[in-house]
Amino acid sequence: MTLALFLAEALPSGPSFTLDGPEGRHAAAVRRLRVGEELLVSDGKGSVAHCVVEAAAKDSLDLTITRRWSEPQPAPRVIIAQALAKGDRGELAVELATEAGADAIIPWRASRSITKWDDGPRGDKALNRWRSTAREAAKQARRAWIPEVTDPMSVRELIAVAKKSALTLVLEAGRATRMADIALPSSGDLLLIVGPEGGITDEEINAFEQAGSRTVRLGPSVLRTSTAAAVALGAIGALTTRWR
Repeated sequence: MTLALFLAEALPSGPSFTLDGPEGRHAAAVRRLRVGEELLVSDGKGSVAHCVVEAAAKDSLDLTITRRWSEPQPAPRVIIAQALAKGDRGELAVELATEAGADAIIPWRASRSITKWDDGPRGDKALNRWRSTAREAAKQARRAWIPEVTDPMSVRELIAVAKKSALTLVLEAGRATRMADIALPSSGDLLLIVGPEGGITDEEINAFEQAGSRTVRLGPSVLRTSTAAAVALGAIGALTTRWR
């Protein structure tokens, strides 16, 4: 069975440490790890430690590190620009994309997004939910890297990101060009733009294409905004060296 992974702000340089706080409480009280059991602890930035429980308290564990290593980020680095979606579909999109390997996620204020994030407490609360979802999904997937969830962006801000990327693909059903027909980069950033429930407007697609983006479809079926990024990441994993 794959060992459970817990997160720490930083891994200590010494051979032992105490896992406390919310993570320690979860490990001790919810997962009920006991003396002699093994687990993984990561800083969410690539560093991982294989640990053994030396002592278990009510809400913390004393751990000994038996092995440590660093996992590099896969190449190319994949950034998901996810349009804001209604209900919990945005959080579902973040969860699935994180489990599928997204390296960064950009909340996108698309024209047809039904959900609108205010610049204030409500918007901050929604953004924090996306960030919390990414953190928990990374733990579930045993990922050494937690994807960054940036502040929300407009089309203009997203175009600036696209211009810095090695390749930008706009996912849109019904297009003649398939993603599998595009030569994917072996390094740098690959930006995937996923639209909202109502699709991406012609004006937005034109703006992205004028900035050098390519508009492609994944396959013959129409995917929900909450699943498109995860499916695309699976295809990219198979078409590049990310999974090798």
